[in-house]
Amino acid sequence: MPFNLPGVLVPFHLIINPRLVVPCIVVKDIRQLDFPALYKAGYRGAVFDKDNCLTIPHEDRLVPELVDAWRECRETFGPDNVLIVSNTAGSHLDVGELEAESVSHHLSAPVLRHPSLKPSYACIKSIRAYFSSLPRPVKNEELVVVGDRLLTDVVMANRMSRRAPHPPPMSNGEASEKTPLVEKDDFPRPGRVGPLAVWTEGLWKRENLALRALERGLLKGAERWVLKPQEAAWRESLQYRFVKPVPAAEEVAQVKEGWIRKLLRRIRD
Repeated sequence: MPFNLPGVLVPFHLIINPRLVVPCIVVKDIRQLDFPALYKAGYRGAVFDKDNCLTIPHEDRLVPELVDAWRECRETFGPDNVLIVSNTAGSHLDVGELEAESVSHHLSAPVLRHPSLKPSYACIKSIRAYFSSLPRPVKNEELVVVGDRLLTDVVMANRMSRRAPHPPPMSNGEASEKTPLVEKDDFPRPGRVGPLAVWTEGLWKRENLALRALERGLLKGAERWVLKPQEAAWRESLQYRFVKPVPAAEEVAQVKEGWIRKLLRRIRD
C-alpha cells in the first residue's frame, strides 16, 4: 500500500470539520444504488474508486456480481460520465500508465490520470478538470462519488462541496407562487452544495481492517456528537430515495453461511 500523505493529514482536518467523514448514503455495494432515480434527481456523472468497490484489490476485472449494476450505471449516465479514480491505477505510482490502460479496458470506463493521491485538493482539481472538459460539463453538485474508504473517498467528496448560496429575498406574493410544496420525505438539504458521497461498506476482500475500524469509529462519533437532527433526517431521506434493498439471494446466502459457521464451531468444540 503506497504512503498517502494527504490521507495521513485527514485526521487533523477532521478536528476542524468532523463532518467531512460523514457519507450521504451507505450501501453494501453498488447493486443497492438506484441509478435511474439518481439521474432523475439531477445527477449527471459518477466517480468510482476501484479496489474493493468495483474490483477485488489489486485486480483489474470487475467483480462478477456487479456486472448488471455497472452496466446500468454506465447506460444511465453515459460512458464518458462515469470516471474511475484510484490511488493506484492512473496515479503517479502507475509507471507508464499500464495499470490505468488495463483497468479502463476491463471496466470499459475512463481512468483519471492524477499527480496526487486522494483525498488531496490536487486530485479534486483533476476530477473537476475532467468533468469540465466534457461536451456537456458536469458540475460538482451533479456528481455521485462512490468508494469504500471514509478517509479518502468520502472525505474527498465532501471537500468538493461549498456553502450553498442564499436565495434572493422575495415578497409574500412571489413566495406563495414560486415556492413548491414539500413532500413528506423531502427534507431540506444542509447548507452546502456538492457531490453525493456514497460509502460502500461491504468488502470483496478483507484488508486494512484496523484502519477501517478507526474510520467506523470516527463516523460513529461524528454521527452522534456533530450531526444535527435536520442533517440526520436529510441523510435518511436520501437512503429512502436512492437505495434499493439488499437482494433476497444475498440475505439467504448470509443466513446459510451463518448456520454453517455455527455447525463447524460445534464440531470443533
